[in-house]
Amino acid sequence: MNYKEFNDYELLDQIYSCNEDANELLIYKYRPLIVNLAKKYIPYCDGGVDLNDLVQEGMLGLNEAIKSFREDKEANFGTYARLCIKRKLISLVKSTRSHKNIILNQSVSFEDDDANTMDKFLVDNSFEPSLMLEEIDNQENLLNKLNEKLTDFECNVFELKKEGFEYKEIADILDRDPKAIDNAIQRIKLKLKAIMKD
Repeated sequence: MNYKEFNDYELLDQIYSCNEDANELLIYKYRPLIVNLAKKYIPYCDGGVDLNDLVQEGMLGLNEAIKSFREDKEANFGTYARLCIKRKLISLVKSTRSHKNIILNQSVSFEDDDANTMDKFLVDNSFEPSLMLEEIDNQENLLNKLNEKLTDFECNVFELKKEGFEYKEIADILDRDPKAIDNAIQRIKLKLKAIMKD
């Protein structure tokens, strides 16, 4: 069997009918995409992660796409698979850059400063235990409210920005124009400011 003889939907139908060969064909078809995306993300990983780790994570994203794809959602499988793969890769990149207990070292600033709302969103705490717990609750509530208002794209941009990525890096990771990243961050700032006013 050659994957070029079948379109994605024919392969998916066979996979859902427990055809292992079809599953292998679809994985073979999407492997070059996964490898290319993994090569793009490897510079943003901190320590201990190599290209094979990213490729494996991308494969997990493809498997999730295969399991969760629904034709009735009017989405193209290729687009959906790419999104699932990228989300898995971004998740791995973020985990390599995350710092344990970062939330205990940060708190929410409720200042109404246009230029620095996002930059001041997370600031140093005084390490007073009761204040820290209160700030953690405030931060979690604010993040929950903000996440409800953000689009999927804005959520991805916000998460990467919180991880310390620069605009250009975020644009590279999400395969978007830096201007689109800047626009998303401006929208996030406006939404954050509106939530903080309520």
